[in-house]
Amino acid sequence: MTKLKNFLFFFLCVCVIQNNILHAQKCSDENATVLTKKLFSNLFKLKNTFTIFGHQDDLAYGVGWKYENNRSDIHSLVNDFPGLYGWDIAHIELDSSKNIDGVPFDLMKQYIKDAFKRGGLITISWHARNPLTGKSAWDTTNGSLHSILPGNPNHTKYTVWLDKVAEFLIDLKSETGTPIPILFRPFHELTGNWFWWCKNVSSSHDFIKLWRFTTKYLQQKNIHNLLYVYNAADFSTSSDFLNRYPGNDVVDIVSFDRYQFPGKNSREEFIKIMKSQIGILKNVAVSKQKIAAIAETGYEAIPDKTWWTKTLLPLIQHNKLSYVLVWRNEGYMPSINKMHYYAPYPNQISATDFKLFYSDTSLLFEQNLRSKNIYQ
Repeated sequence: MTKLKNFLFFFLCVCVIQNNILHAQKCSDENATVLTKKLFSNLFKLKNTFTIFGHQDDLAYGVGWKYENNRSDIHSLVNDFPGLYGWDIAHIELDSSKNIDGVPFDLMKQYIKDAFKRGGLITISWHARNPLTGKSAWDTTNGSLHSILPGNPNHTKYTVWLDKVAEFLIDLKSETGTPIPILFRPFHELTGNWFWWCKNVSSSHDFIKLWRFTTKYLQQKNIHNLLYVYNAADFSTSSDFLNRYPGNDVVDIVSFDRYQFPGKNSREEFIKIMKSQIGILKNVAVSKQKIAAIAETGYEAIPDKTWWTKTLLPLIQHNKLSYVLVWRNEGYMPSINKMHYYAPYPNQISATDFKLFYSDTSLLFEQNLRSKNIYQ
């Protein structure tokens, strides 16, 4: 009888734990659209086997070209598009017709709609201007974040900015008028020290207050097609990573950004740091029942001809990362007098290796992602 009681008690505990886990695996927004809920559920399942590959501004331009229909540096190499498309809406707060990288917002909307129609995934970041000084997002004047909290001098300005963001997001609809699910990544790299919302110029209390206000404000504007991405940069422990965590009810994905830099990081050093941070990220994702991802990475101009299969692929394989995104392919930039790109193009030194990377069955580019029906 004692053994039976112990077994029943154990069985009951397992059922309770499983129920709690299943209950936790849902969108932070209780009123999320049907497609957004399905996307979250499918990404949660897929991460156990696959990692979606993404590229910033992929459809808009590449090395040596801009705004050509159906062109992509990725597609030029492997006859396939990335599974994830990254975009940034900086300068929308200025009523500009183009974003911070010169992409017309009207074109961006169309690229997003086209990618969604093909079964692709969309993520959006926002390098918003400093609301206190009017300078760039990289202006780290102390008190800038605090100035836009409720009751402070620039709060109304910030709500006007959010109204413009909401207007843009509301217009992202399918051909049938259904809101397109978006992975929204505000205040990215929040544990760094280079943006006005970072840890060196704002308190954790203020940051959390701003995050929660932002998510709730957008939801009040009837925006329910977002999965919210919490995104760190520098951290060495779970406590570092979670120091500004705003709560499970306003976060869906946990992520970080990390780049390899020529002359600063050897392959071994970069891999060591990445492994450590990925380990922390995975533990956080499990404890919070969130999706884990590397929201930005790359090696500028990719001088390592085997970087894709010898550096990046071993880092993301079998690590239950939902997606990894490399940054944009601007090409030659006169302002910095060098090439600025993070994905290969035909005849680039790592192009052959990228084709091997593409062939790995654990990666999802658009064609294979389409078969996963992530919105169904």
